[in-house]
Amino acid sequence: MTKLQSLKKNSHFETVLKNRVINNDLFSIYRVKNFIEEKNNKKNLYISFVMRKKVGNAVKRNRIKRKLKSIVYKLLKKNSSINIDYTYVIFGKSKVYQEDSLQLFEKMRKSFKNMSN
Repeated sequence: MTKLQSLKKNSHFETVLKNRVINNDLFSIYRVKNFIEEKNNKKNLYISFVMRKKVGNAVKRNRIKRKLKSIVYKLLKKNSSINIDYTYVIFGKSKVYQEDSLQLFEKMRKSFKNMSN
């Protein structure tokens, strides 16, 4: 199973945020070809979930991050539409909080599919 790794360094975030983006009303996805050196040959997906403080209190922001993370896990299990050769940063928006999980899953699946083209 692929393990999710979060970005830690500010320079890593800056590198990813300079590159390709897909926007919709629920989230924005930035990606760049993997540039992080791995010490072992395990399959890791470098992905970070980011929320702005304007979205709401900490409870709401963390709930949105958990929703997005669970959908990424489902996408990895189901059809691996997420390319693990890339590093991703996903910015969640406040509409995710009220959105149904199935609709959110479909939008994210389509977004990752569009990125691979």
